[in-house]
Amino acid sequence: MTPLLRASHPEPAVAVTVAAVALALGLGQTVWGGVAVGTAVLAGQLSVGWLNDLVDAPRDARVGRADKPVASGKVSASTVRLLVLVSGVLAVGLSLLSGMVAGLMHVVALVSAWAYDVKVKETAFSIVPYAVSFGLLTAFVTLGLPDPYWPPWWLVATASLLGSAAHFANTLPDFADDRATGVVGLPHRLGEAASRAAAALLVLAASATLVAGLPGPLAYAGLAVALAVTVVGLVLGRRPGSRAAFHAMLVVAVIDAGVLLAATL
Repeated sequence: MTPLLRASHPEPAVAVTVAAVALALGLGQTVWGGVAVGTAVLAGQLSVGWLNDLVDAPRDARVGRADKPVASGKVSASTVRLLVLVSGVLAVGLSLLSGMVAGLMHVVALVSAWAYDVKVKETAFSIVPYAVSFGLLTAFVTLGLPDPYWPPWWLVATASLLGSAAHFANTLPDFADDRATGVVGLPHRLGEAASRAAAALLVLAASATLVAGLPGPLAYAGLAVALAVTVVGLVLGRRPGSRAAFHAMLVVAVIDAGVLLAATL
């Protein structure tokens, strides 16, 4: 993987994009509408990932994060700054292809995610952008459908809970480095053990909420698989520096989107 691609945080970018497209197609979006959703979400996720590495570069350099391309000098800050601008502008423009109201939902979700990168991650409210941005992503999808509507409560809740779980899981490998550089978000204030428990409970709550919205054998099977993936991720994630727990949350997000897609076919 090239340093520039690694700096974009490609795993969550791809997972969120796949989940959004699956959700759109499952709810009746056209193929071209799905392409519009996918390109907008991917551009937005890339902008969030690049901005994250750009903002964190001085802190990452202080703790010797060789895995961070900007901090280690493998990619210039000016290049990443330009890519943040280009991908952000593209994300806004592509969002409007789904309609003004739908596009506005995605733009607000992106502003929330950018705010996390810039400052909110350092506060006790660090979970809020994850909950808001993931929840609004469902509104972006449903309001951009040929017959637009506001998403049902259980769909918004599922996405928000998954986003919140991902926040806790994503911080686990970096607790020491974050504290050393002054990043003390909600997970750091609660502690590692509590954050690990919160990640597990939130992701399972997300899958349970999906079952409430789509009761049936398929949803229950998805819940069982989500439970297994979460347990494995949390066990493997106990190794120093492992991001297995975070990757498990991303897998569960795709599983839930797949359950929704299959239930509507």
